[in-house]
Amino acid sequence: MHPILFRVPLPVWTVPLLWVFLIAAGIAFAGAIGLFLAKNKPAATAAGIAGVALAALASQFKGQTYTLGPLPIYSYGVMLGLSLVVGWYLTLGLAERDGLPKETMANCYVVTALAAVVGSRVLYILTNLDEFDSLGAMFDIRRGGLVAYGGFLGGFVGSYLFLRSHRIPLLPWADVAVPSLASGLMITRVGCYLFGCDFGRPLGETAPAWLKKLGTFPHWPEGTLDHGSGSPAWVQHVKERGLDPTAEASLAVHPTQIYESLVGAGLLTLLLLARRRQKFRGEIFLLFTFSYGVCRYLLELLRDDAERGSIPPSLPEHVLLPAGLVIFAVGYAIGFSHVVRDSVARKVTQALAFVPAIALYVVLKPETFGASATIQYSTSQAVALATGLAASIAFAIYYKAALDHPEQAMALNLPDSPAAAADRAADDDEDEDDEPGDDEDEDDKAGEKRSSPAKASDKPSRGKRGIVKDEGRATAREPGAAAEAPDTTGEA
Repeated sequence: MHPILFRVPLPVWTVPLLWVFLIAAGIAFAGAIGLFLAKNKPAATAAGIAGVALAALASQFKGQTYTLGPLPIYSYGVMLGLSLVVGWYLTLGLAERDGLPKETMANCYVVTALAAVVGSRVLYILTNLDEFDSLGAMFDIRRGGLVAYGGFLGGFVGSYLFLRSHRIPLLPWADVAVPSLASGLMITRVGCYLFGCDFGRPLGETAPAWLKKLGTFPHWPEGTLDHGSGSPAWVQHVKERGLDPTAEASLAVHPTQIYESLVGAGLLTLLLLARRRQKFRGEIFLLFTFSYGVCRYLLELLRDDAERGSIPPSLPEHVLLPAGLVIFAVGYAIGFSHVVRDSVARKVTQALAFVPAIALYVVLKPETFGASATIQYSTSQAVALATGLAASIAFAIYYKAALDHPEQAMALNLPDSPAAAADRAADDDEDEDDEPGDDEDEDDKAGEKRSSPAKASDKPSRGKRGIVKDEGRATAREPGAAAEAPDTTGEA
């Protein structure tokens, strides 16, 4: 494993943190003033809030310094950055294909990405408060310490707030954004593997040799990282599983990081294929929410790292874990199973959805009642269950509405562009200026129209032009119009 890919050679330099934050706060305040003078009040407000926050942080670091030296480039940070770049091109390509305003979507992606990183860090901090001994440690994400579901929820909130300010519906954006979440899982979990975090339970003796080799994490040399002397798996196994402190590697465990990376690749393929038969806006988003919820719930059964957090209630293992699979089965039955149009096949899949819960109950059920282990859901399992069930209910409602009103279900419902709004206002003004003449003039004009054949060169009336413009707007909002946009994703 390679937690640090390389180090950037920098001179040793001691920096007072107080002045660093004060300078950053001054830059933020200057930006807020400039934005206010430019009459961009929302951005000015955001910059002002950032300035206040930085000024408040400065007081927390009074008297503290940071020694700048050779800068380590962590493998997780590199993979996180790579995932954001890949997600940028994937999301904007799909947005352009669907007919969404590219510039607005580009700004929304930046806001969503920042909100996702913040949300993933906040959820990690909340579930591991005892891990941080200083405020500065909470901001150090180069070594990892992000929760995928925190990013999912944070990005959702950030997207909603940004799009609401631009009067753009959330669901069309969500459909083009979630494939980048799948690609992000695929890439960032490789960074988790290189760093050695988010590992699984120890493998059994009968596990294949290649899997044991893949799931063995080394004891790093002293000084590799500032905060510890070994990979997270090695440290935890020494503390909790009796591993010899002189051992060169951890116990062989499930490489759950690689498992989830493969899940991300599979979800990305599923979402891109599902776009071909999409029936309503938001379908791709709901499909990802449910599918990832199921996969993450199952992966948590194999996870063993101590940084996942837990949520009540506490119940016997053979009851609590199968109960979660029952919830997913119910969600599938009321929602996503309706994609199967044949009634017999649909009922068969609905029945099969409950089989994993029954099988897990049989496997985990102890021989005696007193031998049952009491556990709690991990934080991610609880979020997976809540979001998965909510996605199923929403899918059932939207899917039925899409069958009844297919064109409305795929409409983008975007606000008029400034040019279109100006044209509409001009047409309305012209119609208001037209006043009816006296009855004799109207009769004469009507007679002329009946006696004179229409000329091919005649221009359409103002009313006709208004109808054509309205039809053009409606056509631009229908899914067929999106197909004329250039395909930048390579999707067939």
